[in-house]
Amino acid sequence: MKVVILAGGKGSRLSELTKRIPKPMVKIGSKPIILRIMKHYYKYGFNDFIIATGYKGYIIKNYFRSKSFKYRWNVRCINTGINTMTGGRLRKLKKFLGDVFLFTYGDGLSNVNLSSLVNFHEKKKNIATLTAVRPPARFGGVKLIGNKVKFFREKSSLDEGWINGGFFVFSKKIFKYLKGNSTILESEPLEKICKLKKLGAFRHYGFWRCMDTIRDKEILDKIYKNK
Repeated sequence: MKVVILAGGKGSRLSELTKRIPKPMVKIGSKPIILRIMKHYYKYGFNDFIIATGYKGYIIKNYFRSKSFKYRWNVRCINTGINTMTGGRLRKLKKFLGDVFLFTYGDGLSNVNLSSLVNFHEKKKNIATLTAVRPPARFGGVKLIGNKVKFFREKSSLDEGWINGGFFVFSKKIFKYLKGNSTILESEPLEKICKLKKLGAFRHYGFWRCMDTIRDKEILDKIYKNK
């Protein structure tokens, strides 16, 4: 089963780093985040990767072409354009993909059980299945009466609602909803599939983090250093 990784965006909220390199090449510890994502898929036996590149995509392509890896995997980099949106990037890969495939973003890390995710998708017979996660909490909860704190609690991720954590499984029927380069996967396509009751949610209660900002990168570096 093939794994698609979106790696073409400009990563503007990480511009301090992405002026020189594409976002998926930003390092967590000593290795690019995209390599850490791929190692997680490899752990579950998925070793056939298609990387949808765009912004500074040649850096990603050269990295996998010039490095010697100990992993028995197949990596193919496809230039999907600098300004193409998420659904448009996937649409350009149609001819390389089979009936069912995995799909994720090049800036998120998780310990989601990918075998269970695929089994869930196949059992439910959905067009698309996303991994639902609770985002890390950012603020503590405070309730005031006058100028006194009546209630205080350090906020937990359990206080947050579920969000799309990426780590999808798609059937080839997804391409019916991808119309052009400007198609945003997370907008009209998934909304339509949701209305058809063919969008599944695999709930993941374990580790999940995305890297949108420098602060996110620093947190991931700290987590990595602490093993």
